[in-house]
Amino acid sequence: MSKRILQEPGLEIVRDAHGVPRIVAEDEVAAYRGLGYCHAHDRGLQMLLMRVLGQGRLSEQLDGSANSLKIDLFFRRLNWSGGASRPSESLTSTSRTLVDAYCEGVNRRFAKGVPWELRLAGYRHEIWRPEDSILLIRMVGYLTLAQSQGEIERLIVEMVQAGVDAEGLGELFPGRLGDINLDLVRSVTLGERLVPADVRWGAGARFMASNNWVVAGRHTASGQPLLANDPHLEANRLPAVWYEAILSTPDRWGIGASMPGLPGLLIARTTDLAWGATYTFADTVDSWVEECRDGAFLREGRWEGFGQRREVIARKGHTAHEAIFFENSHGVLDGDPRVPGRYLATRWSGAEAGAGSLEAFLSMWRAETVEQGMQRLGRLEVSFNWVLADRQGAIGYQMSGLCPKRREGVSGLVPVEGWDPANDWRGFHDPGDLPKLMNPDCGFIVTANDDLNRHGHVHPITVSMGSYRADRIADRLTGRTGLTPLDMGEIQQDLYSMQAERFMKILAPLLPETARADLLRRWDCRYDANSRGAVLFEAVYRGLRRAVFGPAIVDHLLDQAGVFADFYAAFDNVLLADRSVWFGDVARDDLYRRVQTEALEAAPDRVWGDSQGVVLSHMLLGGKLPRFLGFDRGPITLPGGRATPQQGQIYRSAGRTTSFVPSYRMITDLARAEVLTALVGGPSDRRGSRYYCSDLATWLAGGYKVLTPRE
Repeated sequence: MSKRILQEPGLEIVRDAHGVPRIVAEDEVAAYRGLGYCHAHDRGLQMLLMRVLGQGRLSEQLDGSANSLKIDLFFRRLNWSGGASRPSESLTSTSRTLVDAYCEGVNRRFAKGVPWELRLAGYRHEIWRPEDSILLIRMVGYLTLAQSQGEIERLIVEMVQAGVDAEGLGELFPGRLGDINLDLVRSVTLGERLVPADVRWGAGARFMASNNWVVAGRHTASGQPLLANDPHLEANRLPAVWYEAILSTPDRWGIGASMPGLPGLLIARTTDLAWGATYTFADTVDSWVEECRDGAFLREGRWEGFGQRREVIARKGHTAHEAIFFENSHGVLDGDPRVPGRYLATRWSGAEAGAGSLEAFLSMWRAETVEQGMQRLGRLEVSFNWVLADRQGAIGYQMSGLCPKRREGVSGLVPVEGWDPANDWRGFHDPGDLPKLMNPDCGFIVTANDDLNRHGHVHPITVSMGSYRADRIADRLTGRTGLTPLDMGEIQQDLYSMQAERFMKILAPLLPETARADLLRRWDCRYDANSRGAVLFEAVYRGLRRAVFGPAIVDHLLDQAGVFADFYAAFDNVLLADRSVWFGDVARDDLYRRVQTEALEAAPDRVWGDSQGVVLSHMLLGGKLPRFLGFDRGPITLPGGRATPQQGQIYRSAGRTTSFVPSYRMITDLARAEVLTALVGGPSDRRGSRYYCSDLATWLAGGYKVLTPRE
């Protein structure tokens, strides 16, 4: 039985049988007004809390603690809110009308009241503006996504300063370092380190991973393309990251996932077209070494003053905190230029995102073909891999993002001299030159955060996740016909690891003759919850990384940072090599034998699921209230590993537990007006709502609900 959320002339919003809002509007403007109303109605807490965080006003609005101040300083440094007004002014009149309608819907709902959790904390409400949606676009594009690129670049600096030489770096990042200047990198004074200074490298000396793919009609049972998408984000939180909606006007309909605060469907199926996203790992973050003294930086032999941005952070129960950020054309400085030295200035191209991204999302409602969709999504200023399919039978892939043009010899992965203008960015690559593909001969396209440079005239990816997941998905699609949505679902939930398969080809002949070794030798490379082999393999794999790269550094990066979760393939380059400088004087097989014996003896006697439990924690009150009140749910078990199509990574980053799992599963057959989905959570962020966690059981069971444009 459906439940009405809103009814007025030209707009009706009711919930379908799954609680998903069905927005029936007289035109596109009314549809966006309805979407804004739904976001505020069902996910008001999520929207407003994200805005407070992005503005760097957590200390002012909710909590004046030292930890909140640290979070505010992080976001004030990025300054996404300070520059958000200008892009909104450049929206076309049509887009501005739609964005204004969305904001009108949001504010109409908030006028009835904001979530009690925020009122209890003393939150003072402000109306929702287009600038707030632009702020959220920047947050979506950077946090855990582009941010991870910045982390690996900072890690390379720390490795050089810890004594790793060019040969060792070259084995980790083959062909990706450009004209690296080790002396320059060693001369940099770092601020807050990713790795503590007392942790050393070597024995001698981190919200969207995802899968998406599309299959041409000649390989499907229906004769029309199939599209599947399962963005892997943090799922151990409530409410769910995604918000599903069904929109319809007299001439069109759309079904898909949105993010509260953003107008439009981010991954979706419409009357004519379907599209899905993964993160690209395109290198859109660069650092420059600045020579500093007396508050100035060296530029072409002259000293120039930094711009100084003063931020005053109001704090509940404390005096206000004032921070000064020093900036130039290379970004924000990590240091105080009044103290002589060399510091890094870092810039992310997506910080300039705004009107172009909103225009792209809004324009997808009217896109009818893959080619039109590629052109529109290619204008997005943040980096994603998009796969598309249309009812005419076409399939395609398009990378988006502001990818910087650099001088020859500069990869973007390591810092360069800031005082040489030849090292400046030279604008951004045209979307038409970025990796893209249409209707390949093989009949399918797969992306899984792997290296897709081969599809472009330019190569914006410097370091990526391994190709294990993409290879596994492609292997399961190759040569098949008669594929159905059920087949796509089986692939989305595949627990087989091609990474483990590669390692086991080396490990198996070297294993000792013991009961545990026999168990590992017979392992099927699947990370299902009842697997004992997965536990043993992980013990050996961790032992290899500790032996080669140093136990202290590996333990820190595994237990307190997300670097290994993202960029494990770089370290596999070394571990799988026949020989390496990282092995020292020890032969690889001898190293493997020793590590295997020790790791298998020390490995815990348990199944994989015993270490894969997480609690879904409420985003504001998680862990602060008794469990029986129901704000937190679980624990639930997450099968899968780092390299399985269904990822199941759990790790600690910045002092908190997080996860990489399929936060949303979506499958659509272009022959049918329907979308199959499953969500970790439910439509609402209201603990008292029946829709707070209504889809979790379906997701855990590997099932799907069916969403249709009309009941």
